[in-house]
Amino acid sequence: MLIVLVFIHVKPRSVEAFKAASMENAARCIRESGCARFDVIQQLDDPTRFVLYEAYRTQADNDLHKQSAHYLKWREAVADMQAEERYSIK
Repeated sequence: MLIVLVFIHVKPRSVEAFKAASMENAARCIRESGCARFDVIQQLDDPTRFVLYEAYRTQADNDLHKQSAHYLKWREAVADMQAEERYSIK
């Protein structure tokens, strides 16, 4: 199992649009055969900060996810919404 935590800081004016795009992406991700879990978590004390919790069966499944049409659409849609570059830990 590969767990990926993605930390994202969003511009205040983009919070709702970011949530909508991310929830759509999550709904499609969970349908991938190699994705065991995908959660979009918003920080309570700072609603501009999010964590994506992603669980893949293998590294190859994560690699396939990054090539999917829905991921590429999400990545493009949220690029200008971010207050700073997102980062992840595995």
